[in-house]
Amino acid sequence: MNIVSLFRYPVKGLSAEGLPQVELRAGHGFPDDRRYAVTDGSLAFDPEHPVPAPKTQFLMLAKYHRLARLKTRFRPSPDRLEVEDGDGARTFDLEPELGRQELADYLAKVVQEPLPGTPRVVSAQGHQFTDVSVHSVSLMRSVSLINLATVEDLGTHLGRDLDPIRFRANIYFDGAEAWSELDWLGRRLSIGGTVLKVVRRTKRCAATNVNPRTAERDANLPLAIREYRDHGDLGFYAEVEEEGCIAPGDTLRLDPA
Repeated sequence: MNIVSLFRYPVKGLSAEGLPQVELRAGHGFPDDRRYAVTDGSLAFDPEHPVPAPKTQFLMLAKYHRLARLKTRFRPSPDRLEVEDGDGARTFDLEPELGRQELADYLAKVVQEPLPGTPRVVSAQGHQFTDVSVHSVSLMRSVSLINLATVEDLGTHLGRDLDPIRFRANIYFDGAEAWSELDWLGRRLSIGGTVLKVVRRTKRCAATNVNPRTAERDANLPLAIREYRDHGDLGFYAEVEEEGCIAPGDTLRLDPA
């Protein structure tokens, strides 16, 4: 098996950013992944005492598909977000409160739907706004993986091409039999000296219904998976046990059970 591509999603719900390599640290998540999020106005988030919240309290694709129109790029130190839409490009400063509120107000206009309150850009040291953060700190700091053969098989079953980015994973790999990865719970993957432990299957939500190329809802993939496979899972989460640098082209080895 081999890594095909690596992606991070610096702002929860916004576009993927491909990476040439990544340094993974034991006990930590994918670097700068879901580092920021934008609340829908229903959440009072304390950055000094961050508490994981359900994804429904943030601007995210499952509820606000028009976010997929935006192409973003994260620039660190100082943290900025470059945003391109059909009308041009602009940059938001993520460190001062004024810059954050400008981004939140801009996104509120993009979604074109009523929100329960005033949206806010939020972040906290060491906190990642992953969907599984509500389950445990260790899951919050896990990385997500997708077997490309599984995506291809699902697309063949549905008679259409599926962009793997619909599934918003960190690591995309090939070389394994479709759907076989769902039987790897508790096993370890080695990438050179880096070791990952498979800890959870990924239950798919309505965010996968949004086509990242058109920003339209054009499928019901959670339902399609259940009807095809009798479950709602595609992909998995793994915790980093031994650190190292990984890159596309690297070999993945499934350690013996």
